[in-house]
Amino acid sequence: MTLEVKYTSQVFYVKFDDGSKAFLGYKVEDNKMFILETYTPPQHRGQGVAKLLVEKALEMARERGLKVVPICSYSIHYFIKNPNMRDLLAEPYASMSEYELSKYYEESLKRETSKKRA
Repeated sequence: MTLEVKYTSQVFYVKFDDGSKAFLGYKVEDNKMFILETYTPPQHRGQGVAKLLVEKALEMARERGLKVVPICSYSIHYFIKNPNMRDLLAEPYASMSEYELSKYYEESLKRETSKKRA
């Protein structure tokens, strides 16, 4: 299955044949791209869709000379798994150790989980 990533000024998205969508919400401010959230419908998870969305967002950030502020847990996880992409991170994230980035990931995941329960 070949997926086409499209984007607007606030979201990258993929439409699936079943009518559902995966998306990455972002905003650009002060030469920074804030990755706010990622979502993949349950039936399409585990197929690399979120990774594809993050990579498209990072490609745009690099092309536009933007630094990245990862807010959502998936985007933080991406940078943990892909240390070669950390040159795109804004401070203080660029200077974080592996341990600090992992702690930030855990905090973000906890925050997102508590939001879903509320």
